[in-house]
Amino acid sequence: MILQIPTDPVPIQEISVDKNIKLFMKREDLVHPLISGNKYWKLFHNVNAYLEKEIENPMIITFGGAYSNHISAVSAVGKLSGVRTVGIIRGEELHEKWRDNPTLVFAFRNGMNLKFVSREEYRNKEKLSEFLQQEFPNALIVPEGGTNEDAVQGIKMMLNNETKDFDYLCTAVGTGGTIAGISKFCEENQKVIGFKAVDDSSLENTIDQLTLKKNYNLINSSFGGYGKIKNDNIRFINDFKEKYDIPLEPIYTGKMMQRVFELIDEGYFPEESKILCFHTGGLQGIEGANMLLEKQNRKLII
Repeated sequence: MILQIPTDPVPIQEISVDKNIKLFMKREDLVHPLISGNKYWKLFHNVNAYLEKEIENPMIITFGGAYSNHISAVSAVGKLSGVRTVGIIRGEELHEKWRDNPTLVFAFRNGMNLKFVSREEYRNKEKLSEFLQQEFPNALIVPEGGTNEDAVQGIKMMLNNETKDFDYLCTAVGTGGTIAGISKFCEENQKVIGFKAVDDSSLENTIDQLTLKKNYNLINSSFGGYGKIKNDNIRFINDFKEKYDIPLEPIYTGKMMQRVFELIDEGYFPEESKILCFHTGGLQGIEGANMLLEKQNRKLII
């Protein structure tokens, strides 16, 4: 097995708040130095089951955007396992300037073959996946964000005896696989809240296909749109790092935690609630975000 269950449990860190609420964060960002957070668990069964087949000339193909945590993680898996990886990258305009992108440079240095496609072609990923599977029948094709049934099974590993004692389980939502796994495998009395990084109306349908439970709510935490970083997002992330010594990235976990604090202030959670937020990693994206912020002469994320 390339991806192992860590011998030391992922720590759960208490976060003090001024309300009569108990808030904690499960540090999945610490599960692996290169394959971060929920990406580790989404790939856990996908990759291990594929490599156990001992296919001749194995190859992993997947999809992602310019600063994709998933692309970064899959490239690291390829380097660790000695398996060829191919990243289908959204935006053919990146072909000429990918060397200025820290995520894509990291993936390339890990041996990933980067293929840039138009945004129109990228939108039809199902057709593209079928074509690639025909061309490379022995390849493992992992969908964007890693979300599939094997990924949902992997997310189960984020839950354990320590997580059973919480009333609310909170996670950022991108493609829906992480919240589906938490929803499917959490305790019956627990409520699940997903904080949407993108205001996508199709997300609920995707999640419902992966979990039979209706124990979750989705809350928009895009703060103006996917990938948009506002000055108050930067202030919150930097203040959070200084106060709790926990780094947050600005697309998923940072916005989730900012929205959680807002909900606490608004009285959304009943008094004495125990809330667990999952840190889903993605800290590799901070470098790219800061490059964009620097070009705009804005404050950087520490």
